[in-house]
Amino acid sequence: MHDAVVHSSGARIRWVELPGGEPVRVYVHGLGATSAPYYAEVAAHPLLPRHRSLLIDLLGFGISDRPRDFAYTLESHADTLADALRKAGVAGASMIAHSMGGAVAVVLASRHPELIASLVLVDANLDSHPPVPVPPGGSGIASYTEEAFVSHGWKEVRERVGPHWWSTMRLADPRGLHRTAVSLASGTTPTMRELLRDLSIPRVFLHPESGPPEDVGGLRASGVQVVGIPESGHNIMLDNPEAFARALVDFLG
Repeated sequence: MHDAVVHSSGARIRWVELPGGEPVRVYVHGLGATSAPYYAEVAAHPLLPRHRSLLIDLLGFGISDRPRDFAYTLESHADTLADALRKAGVAGASMIAHSMGGAVAVVLASRHPELIASLVLVDANLDSHPPVPVPPGGSGIASYTEEAFVSHGWKEVRERVGPHWWSTMRLADPRGLHRTAVSLASGTTPTMRELLRDLSIPRVFLHPESGPPEDVGGLRASGVQVVGIPESGHNIMLDNPEAFARALVDFLG
């Protein structure tokens, strides 16, 4: 385990690191998740050449610290993650980022372009969405006020998401989880989709074969590869790790 101080409170981002060569691969989790359980199998998959790999947790999630006075916006997550990568000696990395983490990765690549050389988005959020009570992911959490979520909303969300997702969501700071979900629902200005379109680095968007993203044509027109992964749902790396690893090999080499 490694860590870096990234906040004025002394809060640390932590990550599990696998040894290997350059370029570095950075794996970023989704909302209510943590990187090691989601990515360990694919990061060490025999199909992939051995690269130095950081399975990193954003502030408020997993093994990272949970500062109360942190904004937990997509932008603040991107900036603290960038700080951690610099302190880890990372530049020109390949970033593999899932769901909400994909939104953070797009923002990071736009704000700190020297850190990211290629971007793998795994069924990532690219657009804002209304904070309705269901589905039980980001929009469900964002439908509560912060105080309501902290006092009782998390219990209702726990019942909706089920034991698998809750196994990592329960590690998240409730306020951090809520603030991150609210920021994800609100999106960014320009939007994550617009930021992604304007990036000049190689980019691929992996999605469940049965559920392509919105505006596939627009993504491809802006140079983003769009690849469907068979026999998978939203958690592609868990549902079909071999196909996921093959997609990484095809894109990253």
